[in-house]
Amino acid sequence: MDLSRRRFLQAAAFTAAASGLTVACGNGSGSAGGKNGKSLTLWYWGGALSDKVVAEAKTHFGKDVKLTVASIGGDFKSKLTTTLAAGTSVPDITGIKGEDMASFLPNANRFLDLNELGFKEVSSKYLDWKTKLARTEDGKQIGFPIDIGPTALFFRADRFDKAGLPTDPDKVAAEAGTWEDYFALGVELRKKVPGTYLINNISSVFNIAVGQGTERFIDRDNRFIGDQDHIRKAWTTAIRPYTLGIDAKINDNTWNAAVGKSLNTELGAAWHALDIEQAAPGTKGKWRVCATPGGPANQGGSYLALPKQCRNPEEAFKIISWILSPENDARGFTDAAIFPAAPAAYSMPAMTGGDPFFGGQKVIEVFGPAAKAIPASYEAPADAAVMAPYMTALTSIEAKGRNPDDAWKDAVGQARQIARRQGVK
Repeated sequence: MDLSRRRFLQAAAFTAAASGLTVACGNGSGSAGGKNGKSLTLWYWGGALSDKVVAEAKTHFGKDVKLTVASIGGDFKSKLTTTLAAGTSVPDITGIKGEDMASFLPNANRFLDLNELGFKEVSSKYLDWKTKLARTEDGKQIGFPIDIGPTALFFRADRFDKAGLPTDPDKVAAEAGTWEDYFALGVELRKKVPGTYLINNISSVFNIAVGQGTERFIDRDNRFIGDQDHIRKAWTTAIRPYTLGIDAKINDNTWNAAVGKSLNTELGAAWHALDIEQAAPGTKGKWRVCATPGGPANQGGSYLALPKQCRNPEEAFKIISWILSPENDARGFTDAAIFPAAPAAYSMPAMTGGDPFFGGQKVIEVFGPAAKAIPASYEAPADAAVMAPYMTALTSIEAKGRNPDDAWKDAVGQARQIARRQGVK
């Protein structure tokens, strides 16, 4: 199951009634809304930005430009790709999800180079590893970072206390510093608190374990490396909770119920805190946050980009620079758990207060250092497609009891075939 803040926000967030924003889908030829450079259209999806900040942007820039906002539901990437290919009704400003950025880089000519509009002058305000993921090999910057997803370990302090384990986040982080240490805690929890589990599924472990390294499934020379030791190690790590009996094997829609009852911990990004809070409001004050076993990783985080059809690039860049300023980034965290890509935001009042759901803990003290320590890794355009067979195989182990070694061989074989079809060596 792919747990994401967006699953909870998509239906309710970013409606015209709630935000007071104009919703439009564009018209005419060229960019959406006609050819007047005094009118600009912004596309994004619910939960991608702070609705309050976007609403204020309309007023802030109202004397110079009319900003019309379009909420795009469903498969955002597919709709954006189709619109860009058609060349009509193209938004002046668009969001691009972090997991999709690599697939857009080969078609960077469809976007403006933000460096030419002033991004070079402000880029130092944003995490370098995040910025680089939206940069082409020849230095063209097509994405302005919105947010990131530094990971952490969310744990039930009341359950840890019942099992006689430490509950202080720093002490838990020390005792769960490695994956094996973390799994050992899970075994002890299972004994002391019967009927509970450490993790929701082994795919979540694999995803983070891969992200903790500097290499993924395809290298910079466009070669398949999904059969090498770093991926096999991540796979072996993911299998451990399954063999130890501390895996809840949740790969369907039962997570909402389980998070408040049978799950002792959750592995996830900063935005996952909102998932837990919305799924299990009755557990308020019982959760805490500490560093991820094995080190930090990143999950999610998006960008704003300017398609080449943008009618007023200079004004559009001013708008996105204002929306994504460190000050407004901090507000985005308060409004919708959107974790900033600008480190300066981490010391601002909007982010330094205690979180009541996590017992008053100042969670930025965990996520801030993690964000700065995330390892930089190369993500090829075909990376997501090549990773898919591994995730499917892990699910088959849980659902069908497949032999892990056989599942590994099948996953590697299928991933290699997909890589070849995508032009990977």
